[in-house]
Amino acid sequence: MARIAVIGAGTGAMAAAARLAVAGHRVTVYERTETYGGGVRRLVRDGFGFDTGPGLLHLPAVYRDLFVKTGKEPLERCVELTQVDPASRHVFADGTAVSLPNASRAGTVSALDDALGRGAGERWAAFLNRARDAWDRSRRPLLEEPLPADVAPFSRDPYPAPRTGLLRRSATTLAEVGRRELGDGRLAALLEGYALAYGLDPAAAPPSAAVLPYMEQTFGTWYVRGGMRALADAVYERCLARRVAFVFGAEVTGVVEKDGRAAGVELADGRVVDADHVVAGAPVPALYRDHVVAWERQEEWPRFQTGVATGRVTVCLALRGAREEGAAHRTVVHSADPAGERAALAGGGPLCGRPTVVVLRPDDPELRPDGDHEAVTVTASVPAGDPGAPGDPWSVEGAAEAFADRMVEAAAAAVPGLRERLLWREVRTPVHTGEETGSRRVPGPALAGGDGAYLPAANTAPLPGLYFAGGWSHPGGGLAHAGMSGALVAGLVVEGADFRGSR
Repeated sequence: MARIAVIGAGTGAMAAAARLAVAGHRVTVYERTETYGGGVRRLVRDGFGFDTGPGLLHLPAVYRDLFVKTGKEPLERCVELTQVDPASRHVFADGTAVSLPNASRAGTVSALDDALGRGAGERWAAFLNRARDAWDRSRRPLLEEPLPADVAPFSRDPYPAPRTGLLRRSATTLAEVGRRELGDGRLAALLEGYALAYGLDPAAAPPSAAVLPYMEQTFGTWYVRGGMRALADAVYERCLARRVAFVFGAEVTGVVEKDGRAAGVELADGRVVDADHVVAGAPVPALYRDHVVAWERQEEWPRFQTGVATGRVTVCLALRGAREEGAAHRTVVHSADPAGERAALAGGGPLCGRPTVVVLRPDDPELRPDGDHEAVTVTASVPAGDPGAPGDPWSVEGAAEAFADRMVEAAAAAVPGLRERLLWREVRTPVHTGEETGSRRVPGPALAGGDGAYLPAANTAPLPGLYFAGGWSHPGGGLAHAGMSGALVAGLVVEGADFRGSR
């Protein structure tokens, strides 16, 4: 039985902790804040409840596997999962709207033809076929296996160019895929919306990001009753049931190295805790920045997601009046200024005047004081900024509230009578994300292509005995990906170099 110290209580770190405890190890989690969940948080006020992190779940099989492997009680006995249908409603800049069904290719094709004109569905289906090829080529190595020592093959993009001519140059970004292959600005906006939801700049993200809409439209979109925080609650309870120990308010300031391997952690109060293995679930950039790991040997550490520098603004809206019958759970209101949005995300301009926003309106009694009120969240991807750096948009007085005003204005296209129904709102920016998780940035999923800039840190560190779990490590950000990272780390600790990946 090994002693394992886990840094941080995010979902990926807790997934690793539960699996390792079941394998017979003594696991203790050290969390610098007073709660668990990392970025999966909940805001509660006046009887209203809001997810301030992810609001929907994709690939629930990841957490089903976690609960099966760590106890007899399956996931569905711990949380109530429901498929969201329609999966999403989209409102485009010209006022056109379309609702896409959950995990139905034929239904999606039909809905797009009806809303955007004959042929739109066929073009989207042809794109999804190419995205499926990219998924098939990258799924196993980028989701289910540890990153190899040589990641050079991942610099090549698996997304196949359409066969339309021998001289046609392949697209180099996801935005270029949309412009060249979809034949309609609204379809291009639909594609870009999936990238934005993961904090990716479509003008910089590689074509392989096409796997994101493919994944969602193939495997479906799910909601957890009580909000996504209920999933974090369930993972935490599973850890406790497996006798994982948690120490809150315990900031780890260093990883102890002895005889050339990780041998424990140092805490801010001066204590040193011995361990046979250390699993770091905190953001990898923050571990380097704060010298928790060996910063003086930084040239030995792998590059991590240099292509992702975005954060997220969430506006929590408490509304009077009941949610109307038939309202979509999720509506994406697409930007009327995509060029300005791209420039902002690239750091080359001010905050977008009219951002793409995702409006979540769960029909969940647990998130509202009564049936005569509604809790709504509105989110947008934004530049994360750097604390104290020139041009940091979140250090400008009034900038956050002004941007929230523009988000709410856009959200009015999804919520009838929004302005008249508003009781109060709370605005959360990348500054809040940084306070809760250690990084303002929202990590993206692992993607091939882009010269390797969209690969997260490997799960094994150059220092033996140290492992990385969570959204900043392979296979990247998002609830499902974080859960996968926990499975990979547990496999590496238990099986060592012989571990070949999750099954």
